[in-house]
Amino acid sequence: MFGYRADGKKVKNLDPIQRMMPHIMPTRADAMNSTSYDVPCEPIDAFIKQEYENGEKYNYMHILIAAIVRATALYPRINRFICNGRIYARNCIQISFLVKKVLSPDAADATIKIDFTGHESLPEIRDKINEVIQKNISLDAKNGTDTMARLFSIVPNFMIGFMVGMLKFADLHGLLPKSVLDLLPFHCTAFVTNLKSIKGPSIYHHLYNFGNTGMFFAMGKESLKPVVRKGEIVIGKLMPLRIVTDERFCDGFYFVNSLKQLRALLENPEVMKERLETLPEDTVVQHAFNKKKRKAAEE
Repeated sequence: MFGYRADGKKVKNLDPIQRMMPHIMPTRADAMNSTSYDVPCEPIDAFIKQEYENGEKYNYMHILIAAIVRATALYPRINRFICNGRIYARNCIQISFLVKKVLSPDAADATIKIDFTGHESLPEIRDKINEVIQKNISLDAKNGTDTMARLFSIVPNFMIGFMVGMLKFADLHGLLPKSVLDLLPFHCTAFVTNLKSIKGPSIYHHLYNFGNTGMFFAMGKESLKPVVRKGEIVIGKLMPLRIVTDERFCDGFYFVNSLKQLRALLENPEVMKERLETLPEDTVVQHAFNKKKRKAAEE
């Protein structure tokens, strides 16, 4: 309440225009920017093959999530979010995604959200993803998110609207405790959907007005297309990656550079095998923190 939240710190000393943006565009639906990137598959396939020969197993989901985590760690302003007209810096990097328990139209989905610090290496991220998936793919497995959704769904329809409205109100005013926020999949740095795994085309997925997810990544089925390499047109295997972002909490220049970093990581997954020991700070947040610290010291 009063600008304090369990999942982030309010960003101060913002540029006046940026501070006004959440009021000019009050919802994420107003502020969605969409872009796409055809990811070259050859570097990823070569990395996966090489690691498999060394006894390590990776897939595209591991590598994409690791690249998002690493790019966010290197460009921390893309880990901000907006609530009630205020811009916040998130306390950690959180990635959400859905897992189909069985590849069947009637099978249930499991909603997963994983916390990262940004220090993690690609092997650490892979192991964390695999561990959480294994806990959730059995048909009788139920996590906290699924349990909460089930509780909401068993009440009469008019009560669902009331309960969701109360949840939104509490979220808007920073009244939700961390234990509840950790169960809500739409409160995260990025949501990832892997349509490639079911051989589906990629999509531009909307951002939800509920929650505070600022980025949505969608992988689609790869295809063969003409590409230019060393001045020659050749056939390359490309995977479509569609990205939707909330433009209000970060300027375009910063977003473009962070996505360039993401692209570089996807084209060279090898560099993510090492941990990131030093994390850059969100400079605006750190400046405000240092200013308060100096003022307290002077007093």
